Order: sequence, then structure tokens, then C-alpha cells
Amino acid sequence: MKTNPALRASHYVIASLFALLSLYPIVLMLLSSFKTNIDIFKNPIGLPKAWSMAAYKKLLDQLPYFDYFWNSLTVSVISVALILLFGSLASFYIARYPFRWNPALFFFFLLGMMIPVKLGIVPLFMLMKNLGLMNTVTSLILMYTAIGIPMSVLILTGFFRTLPKELEEAGRIDGCSDIRLLLSIVTPLMRPALGTVMIMNFITVWNDFFFPLIFIQDEVKKTIPVGMLTLFSEYSTDWSVLFAGLTLSSLPMIVLFALSSRQFMDGMTAGAVK
Repeated sequence: MKTNPALRASHYVIASLFALLSLYPIVLMLLSSFKTNIDIFKNPIGLPKAWSMAAYKKLLDQLPYFDYFWNSLTVSVISVALILLFGSLASFYIARYPFRWNPALFFFFLLGMMIPVKLGIVPLFMLMKNLGLMNTVTSLILMYTAIGIPMSVLILTGFFRTLPKELEEAGRIDGCSDIRLLLSIVTPLMRPALGTVMIMNFITVWNDFFFPLIFIQDEVKKTIPVGMLTLFSEYSTDWSVLFAGLTLSSLPMIVLFALSSRQFMDGMTAGAVK
């Protein structure tokens, strides 16, 4: 069936406008990082009068920004790796091993999405304190792993159930163990789902402000969202430095999505067409 050229052109126009609208905040943030505070207030949406790296230099002089960056990267990478590991194992077990309590176990994981974790911040604070994990990145990794697993199990279980069991049966005939089946046969087919889970959880962990604010006190152990808070003062804010910090902190997200966007889109649309 031929598509109406006018309709197709309107689709391209709408998509282009949406892309420009989505990219505008990123471009504005980048341009503002090369301006001075006065230039930002006088010409907030225009090009800088004089391109300057002074905001970046001031950012690195005022704050231990590389410590913040390394802490955020460490917490995000380890948390996402643990989420993918435990989420894949739990999802594979639920999807491929029918037993009496299978629905109850699946519902148990879903409860983690239904209960607001922040309502239990006081018991969690006391638990981390009793375990001696306060003011450590380990406390953040444990929290983010526990929070991310329920959503991961929901997504991955649905994908596991769509895979043909004949592939696994062929692997068992060749003598593969359950772990070998998961790693060598199932996991390569699950790349769209794993990419979706990875991006969603990495963005959540990288941008989180609440838990680092509660569990971390030392300046050099803070993550980027909490560390950048020191740029806000009661009477004034150096917006150029703030935009410089935001630009640097957004780079890992942009790189990650650029490298994994295909897997993410395949994962979000898988199952829409049989």
C-alpha cells in the first residue's frame, strides 16, 4: 500500500520538530557552559559573545569533580552489572522452571515495584548503620541493586518466555548445563532486553540524588548530583559553572545511549509485531 506523500512529509516535519525540541535543552546547557554569568542573564538563549573555558576550570578548581565522577561511575557500573546478573538468573528460573510457587515468586519480585522504597528510609538508614556501611559506596550499590532487580525481572521474564524452548533442548542434548545454556545460547538472544534494562537502570542510578544525600557524608565520596549541590548558595549561584558540571555529567549518558540505542529500541518494541 502506497503512503500519501503529504502524510509522509508531515510525519517527517513532526519528527524533526520533536527532535529539535528534545535537543534544545542539551544545546542550551552546552552553550551556557561557555558563557559568563552576566552573559547568561543578558542573552540566555543566544550564542556566547566570547567562547571561554573559564567555567570548566573554575569547576575543577572549586570541587573535587573527578572524585564525584569516579564515585558515580563506580556505583552505576557495579549496580547495573549486579542487576543484570541477578535479574537474568531469577528471570531465567521463573520463565523456564514451572513449579507450584512460580507465580508467587514472580509476584514477590513485583512487590518491589509496588512499595515506595523511600517510605522505609529510616529502617534502611538504621540497617546500613548497624552493618557499618554508612558513608560508603557499598551502601548505594546494595540499595540500587535491590531497587533495580524487580523491574529487571519483569522485563527479562517476559523476554525469556518468548524464546523458543527448542534452542535450549538442543543445547541440553549437546550436554550444556543450565549456566552454559544461559550464557552461550539464551543471553546472546536477549541483548535487546538486556540493553533496555541496562540503560534504564544506569540512568536511574547515575541521576539519583536521594540516597547519596542520605547515606554519604564525606565530600570525596559523594556522587555528582549531591556534589553539585554545593554550587547553590543562599544568595547567589554561579550558573556557568553549574552548566559546565551538568555538561560533563551528561557525557556518559549520551555516549551510553549512542552506543546502545539500537538495542534499547529493539527491546522496547520487541513483541509488538509477530
